[in-house]
Amino acid sequence: MNTRVKRLVLPLGGALTASALLGASLVTASTASAAPLKSSEYLAKTPAEAYSVAQFWLDANAAALKKAKQFKYDYKVSTGEKLQVKGGPAPDSKPGVTAPTGYGKVTTTKVKNVNLPRTVGKVFWVDGKGQTWWASGSAIHSRYGNLVATAAHNVFDGKGVFDKWVFVPGYYKGKAPWGVYVGKQAWTHYDFSVYEDYDKDYAFVNVYNGFSVADKVEVNKDDFDKWTGDKWVESKEISYTEYKDILDKYGPKAPVWSKTEKNAEKTGPAIGNHLGRIEVTEAQWNAAPWPSGNQWWKWANGTKSLPKTKSLTEAEYEKLLDEKAAGNVLGKVWKDSAGNFFLTQYFVHQWYKKSTTVKYYLDFFYIGKVKDVGTLSKNVGAQGFAWNQKRGKTVFAFGYPSAPHPNGSDAYSGVTQKWSYGKTYTAINTKLKAEESIGLKSAMTAGADGGPFIWQYNSSKRVGYINGVISWFGDQDDNGRVDFVASPYFDGETKAIYDAAANAWSGTIVGKNGEILK
Repeated sequence: MNTRVKRLVLPLGGALTASALLGASLVTASTASAAPLKSSEYLAKTPAEAYSVAQFWLDANAAALKKAKQFKYDYKVSTGEKLQVKGGPAPDSKPGVTAPTGYGKVTTTKVKNVNLPRTVGKVFWVDGKGQTWWASGSAIHSRYGNLVATAAHNVFDGKGVFDKWVFVPGYYKGKAPWGVYVGKQAWTHYDFSVYEDYDKDYAFVNVYNGFSVADKVEVNKDDFDKWTGDKWVESKEISYTEYKDILDKYGPKAPVWSKTEKNAEKTGPAIGNHLGRIEVTEAQWNAAPWPSGNQWWKWANGTKSLPKTKSLTEAEYEKLLDEKAAGNVLGKVWKDSAGNFFLTQYFVHQWYKKSTTVKYYLDFFYIGKVKDVGTLSKNVGAQGFAWNQKRGKTVFAFGYPSAPHPNGSDAYSGVTQKWSYGKTYTAINTKLKAEESIGLKSAMTAGADGGPFIWQYNSSKRVGYINGVISWFGDQDDNGRVDFVASPYFDGETKAIYDAAANAWSGTIVGKNGEILK
């Protein structure tokens, strides 16, 4: 067997940093290396750890899932990179396939309307800074129906694995129609986990059985305090008489409470009223008149107040730009010629009359009993696996593109699954030292990374053979728009790593009586 082994040569005397590794030169060895082939790490080793992960994402009506953002690369879309017919990867052994779960051999179908695969969904994780991200992935055949294929950079960060990793097939706006699948163990090529070699940017993740929260169950306060699973309190406003009756009946343990609220009724200039200000847009501020005279107690509503400018960090600036685009920021988010970041807020005057109101509430206590929804493949099926296929095969690519193009134009929302179709070419990326990628002409942007290349996709059965995962994006004509996506070449080494992952057990989080296993 002719084995291709690519290793990175580190600069002598240099520190073993990510930048040094990415900047290192690549060499091709003519004989097999003794270096390890696969790298594996646990994401959530026990059911108790997995439950904690699922609880993080599902608490407060899946608030964390909704808050997560499409993963942002630490590099720009590669411009000037090329798709080419010659060169590129070659098989290192005989080609082969593993059939999709529940099917024998499948062949592609020619249809006008493509039925999207149920196996594709979003992967979510938390990085070392506590930020929540998502990208794409797909269920792939395994012995125990528990395997996800995605890009390695969606699982590993050069220091280890990301935290709180889950897969949600068919995810849509906080909804998990087939449950949430917590990652147990992740597998990738040694060269990616150590050297961040993008020719090996693929990962396989074993997931526990799907997890969902059953209908809410109302309990008393004592049972609520003892419950270690998902739980929440819902409060209902009541009258003072009801509040007093419950308090008299149950004493200090009564599930009632009061809250004093400060009110500010908009008024005009008058004795006893207070002059404040409300935030407006820059355009509204420019259109407003300045107050007349120096007697502030006579200033009219809607007259200009002085703007307020504060400095921002780059992270704060990027976050506020997103909020501004979503219509949640009124002020001006800007950067000066020296590269400093600022937020300027604009205000007009508004008179208020202050008062207070006491409101009374009764608490209701709920717990969410969890349930096991079964294995991943039982619920959504699983794609087959193909390796050592010739470049030039016609494939479909699926994913959830979301990022803008390099020129800033938005094309996708990231809310729904998209697809591309065509012949594969050799793709070269000098910045990422990717020499053995296969590319597909496509306008899909980041967010789709980790989504599968599927060969022989049968639209009626919604399955085929995964022979790649979207790793990076290119703009070969340098016009500011993504025009192709690229995947590592799946060879015999990929097959060996896949085989190890496809035979690893994960199991369930939930016991027969709804209890969380340890």
